[in-house]
Amino acid sequence: MCTRPHPAARKAAERFLAANPGDPATYGTVAELEARAVSLLGQVTELPSPNGYVTSGGTEANIQAIRAARNLAETDNPQVVAPESAHFSVQKATNVLGVDVEFVPTDDDDRADPDATRAAVCEDTVLVIAVAGTTEYGRVDPIPALGEIAHTAGARLHVDAAWGGFALPFTGHDWSFADAPVDTMTIDPHKLGQAPVPAGGLLTRDAETMDALAVDTPYLETRSQASLTGTRSGAGVAGAVAAMEALWPAGYREETERALAEARWFAGEFDARGYDVVAPELPLVAVDLPERLFDALREEGWRVSRTRRGEARVVLMPHVTRETLRAFLDDCDRIA
Repeated sequence: MCTRPHPAARKAAERFLAANPGDPATYGTVAELEARAVSLLGQVTELPSPNGYVTSGGTEANIQAIRAARNLAETDNPQVVAPESAHFSVQKATNVLGVDVEFVPTDDDDRADPDATRAAVCEDTVLVIAVAGTTEYGRVDPIPALGEIAHTAGARLHVDAAWGGFALPFTGHDWSFADAPVDTMTIDPHKLGQAPVPAGGLLTRDAETMDALAVDTPYLETRSQASLTGTRSGAGVAGAVAAMEALWPAGYREETERALAEARWFAGEFDARGYDVVAPELPLVAVDLPERLFDALREEGWRVSRTRRGEARVVLMPHVTRETLRAFLDDCDRIA
C-alpha cells in the first residue's frame, strides 16, 4: 500500500541516505529534520505537542505501542485487545513481546465492536487497539467509544492509522488525538503521505511513553535511544518532511477527494455489472469476483489480493488513475 514518492521527497531522501537519526548527537541535521517530521505529523493528527519518531513503517510503530503499554503496566500478565481486522503486525508484536492478545469480532460493517471489546477487557488489559482505515475494507473503528472502554479499564488506546492517516483529516471521521483519548498512534508517511520507503511514524501523547521505550546507549554520543531499530536511514526522515511540507494540507485534501471520487465511481461500475461490492469509506474497493476471474486477472499481471472473506481488494493509491481503473474493468469484461 505504498506509492510513488513526491518528487521533492525523492530528492530530499537522496541527500540523507547516509545519515543516521539513531544517533542524533552525531547527526544533528537529520535529528532536526526528525523533530520537524514529528511536528508535522502532529498537525495531521491534531496533536499540538507530539512526541514520537520516524519508524521503518507501521509494523515497527505497532510493536512499539504495544511495548510501551507493556512496560508502563503494573501486571505480570499483560493482555492486548484488538479487533479481528487489526493488521497482522499485532500478531507479530504480541508474539515477540510475550503479550497475550485477544482478537474480538467486528460488527456487520467490519468495524470493531464496542460490546465485544468491552467483554474482552480484563484487569490485565494494558492496551486496546483501534484501526483508522483497515487494510481489507478501509473501515474506521468507533475510536471514541473504544477509548472510553480502554481508559475505564485502566488500559491505553492505540490507533493504527498507518494507511488511512493522511486521508482521514478530510473525511469527517472521529479518529485523531483531538477526537478521542488516544495515547499512541501509527501513521505512515510512506503510504498516502507520498514519502519514500521507509518512513513510518509513531506518535505519543506524552513524553512518558517515549521514556518507557528508551534504553541506555553507552558507546554512542547520544546516551539513550527509544527507537526499536538502532541504525536508521535519514532518507525516510528527510523524505517524509519534504512530502508533508509540499502537500499538507491542500495537496493531501485534493488527492483524498480525487481518490474517494474514483473509488465510488469504480465501485459503482462493478455494482452496475452485478457484482457484490463493499461500499468504499476510504479509497479502497473490495469486490466479490469469481475465483476464475480473479485468477485470470492475476495471470494478466494485475496485482490484486484478497480479503479474508475472499473479495478482491483494489487500493486507490495516488498513482492509480481513472485510466488504470478503466483498463482493469475492460479486462474483467473481456475475461468474464
